[in-house]
Order: sequence, then structure tokens, then C-alpha cells
Amino acid sequence: MSYSPDGQYQPYQPYPPEGQRPDGPYQQAQHTQPLPRQQYPRQDQYGQGQQQGPYQGQQQAPRQDRHQGVAPGELCPTCGHVAPEAEPERRPSRVKRWVIAGGTVLALAGIAAAAMTYFEIPPFTDKGSAVSFGDTPGAGKGGDAPQAANSKALMPTGPKADFANSMTLPDGTHVAVTTITGKKSGFKGKVWVWAPKEYNDPKFAKSGFPVMIALPGGAGFPNNYWMGTDLGLQKSVSKWYEEGKGKPFILAMPVLNPAPDDNGTYWDGSDIPGQPKMGTWLTDDVPDLMRENFRTIKSRDGWAFMGSSTGGFAGLKAVLKYPEKFKAVIASGPDIVPDSLLWKGHEQEKAANNPELLAKELINKKGPDVYLAFQVGDNESNKKTLPDVQKFIATYTKGPIHTSLRVIPGGQHNAKTYVPNMGEGPIQFISKVMEGPVE
Repeated sequence: MSYSPDGQYQPYQPYPPEGQRPDGPYQQAQHTQPLPRQQYPRQDQYGQGQQQGPYQGQQQAPRQDRHQGVAPGELCPTCGHVAPEAEPERRPSRVKRWVIAGGTVLALAGIAAAAMTYFEIPPFTDKGSAVSFGDTPGAGKGGDAPQAANSKALMPTGPKADFANSMTLPDGTHVAVTTITGKKSGFKGKVWVWAPKEYNDPKFAKSGFPVMIALPGGAGFPNNYWMGTDLGLQKSVSKWYEEGKGKPFILAMPVLNPAPDDNGTYWDGSDIPGQPKMGTWLTDDVPDLMRENFRTIKSRDGWAFMGSSTGGFAGLKAVLKYPEKFKAVIASGPDIVPDSLLWKGHEQEKAANNPELLAKELINKKGPDVYLAFQVGDNESNKKTLPDVQKFIATYTKGPIHTSLRVIPGGQHNAKTYVPNMGEGPIQFISKVMEGPVE
């Protein structure tokens, strides 16, 4: 049996002759012309198509789609055949599938690489990798090139510290970090270091470089903010050297304090009784680390400080207290007198770390000469800073004490103000009296 399109039972009837429709009790006789059968070419013995049939040589009517408007699987009222099921969608070719899959994998790999770079996950970053300074072509490891007996340069004395890369600058130089326990202070802390690209230039393989100990303001713990490249100190040192304004300083950037700045507690870069010996740490242990690992300069002509705020105070005080070790300082927005709460009950020791008293003593001793470059913004948060610096300069610029002052128009009490303005006078002032690179 078969079923009509509307689901009613119909007695079986054979297919009518081609081109005719059956007449039944429910149908009106239809008089239609027979539909021509589609003729297909046959191939002769030579493979040429030949048209066969009664319509050979006649214009063929355009082929009409059969079962038009009939759902797949249902009986076609036109021809009486069951409409075929819809053809399944063609699957993408194998090549296309591989291209799609490959593109997806590459996209995911790119996202993963970007994320790993951002979060500094190896192997997409060299952070944490070992850094060795002074491996100069032709000079041997550690800069151990032959040295003249009267050389002004001091080759690395060792032992070598373990430096790990903290960040890599666009010019290929590295800011590296190590943790040491000071042999003289006993204090254990971090020191970040950086050397300009000239340090690894073969033409300077026998040369000692000047060192600048850069001290931060604020807490100065657990980081020294000069070690970050966002403030631009490292690239500025290179720029100033290229412009003929400054020396190619190696930077030493130690922690300034032994603990966080809790409720205004800081150590004034000094050896306060009963406290970690931060003065000895800054003036002995950090310079010793630099001599052990870098080609430096034997005399004080290759040693300087720079710092902002309390770091400016610590650098100023270090140069005035130890002029036989250090020749110059750039002090930005500094305090002029010690004011840590930890000095309470230790007035004698406090006086021994007071820049005003140290300057007076140095003048009385008539040397050695020191060079103090101050810079202060005229919009500092502490309105006493500029008047205090001006008073110090007016009082103590005499004899062995040489000073300069840059007042920064609109300048505020922050490192972003101080770095670019160092190139507008202070760096030239100290670089004129310092040496390096020298053999």
C-alpha cells in the first residue's frame, strides 16, 4: 500500500504512462501534453556525444527542477515519484580543516605567549636569568685584561656575586639584583646594579668606570625605586653621556632602610645605636660589592651619590662625612638635618651625622674638596625645603665646599620631577670634576 500526501489510504495503482496523470473518481480528466523525457548524449566509438531520440536536433526546453515545493520523502503530485531526501551539507575539505585548526592553534599560542610575557613567566622573559658583567670580547671573563702598574682603574677584585636579571632595557643592558650580607654592617639586603652599554665595549676593556650610588626617598624598602626603568634614570645616564653632559656611570641601587616606613620611621642612612648599621651599609658594603664585581676607579674621583628626599639627605651626609671616599652628590629635595625618631636619646651620634656640622668641620679642615649639586622644585610639598637648601648653600659654600642649585619651575617633590632636571645642570656640575672611563 501507499499513502497519499495528506495521509489518506489509497488503493495501489501502477505508475501511469509517462506524461499522463490518472483519472479517478476524485479527479477531473486532465488533458496535458506529455512531458518530454530528458535526453542524454550517448557516446559513439570515438567518444563523441550523439543526441538520440525523437527530439534529436531540436532545441531542448530548459530543464526544470523536479519535485519543486515538495518536502523531502513525500510523493510528488506532478510526477508521482517520492522526492529525494535533501543532500547533506558538504564537509569542509581536509585542507580547509587543517587551515582552520592551524589558525586556531596559532591564535591560542599568541595569547598564551603574551600572557606569559606580561606575567614574566619563562621562557618568554629573561627575568631571573643569571647576569655577568664585564664579559668583554678580548678582555676575558670579568674584565681581567692586562693592567698597567700605574693604572687609575681597578679591576674586579672578587668574589663574584650572583646577579639575577631584574629587567632588560631596549639597548640590551640589564638591571640586575643580588642579595648580600654586608661584611662590615652585618646587614643583609638587596642591591640592584646597572652598567651602561659602553661597559661591554671592547675599547673600554681595560677601563674603570665611575660609580653612582642612587638612593630613593620614601621607605626605600623592600625596593629601591631607581631600579625601575619607568623613571628613566638608566636611559638618561646613557643619553647624557652621548650628549657630552655626563659620565657613563655604573649605578648601584641598594635598599635604603632595613624595614618598611612604619608610621614615619626611617634610619637617616646612618648607624643609629641599637639599629641596623645603615650608614656602614651604604658607605662601605655597597662600594665593596661594586669593586668586587666591576671595573671601577681607584680614587674618590670615580665615586658619587645621588638621591631624592631622605635619599638626598643620606647621600649629602655621606659625602660630607667621608670626603676621602666620595667626591660628589646630586641631592634632590633633601632634608638638611637628621630628623629620624630613632635618634631619641642619642644626641651625640645624631650630631655626628648632621650635614651642617659636617660641612663646618670640613671647612675647618680645609678639605678635601667636595661638589654638592642641589635641585629643588618651587612647588615642593614641604615649603621649608627650598629655604633650608638656600640657607645651607649661603652658609657653607666656601673653601673645599662647592655647590650649585637648580630651582625647578613648578617642580614637585617626586622623582619624575628630578630625573629630567638632572640633565639641566646638576649632572654637568659633578661630571666635570669626576673621572672615567680611565685606564
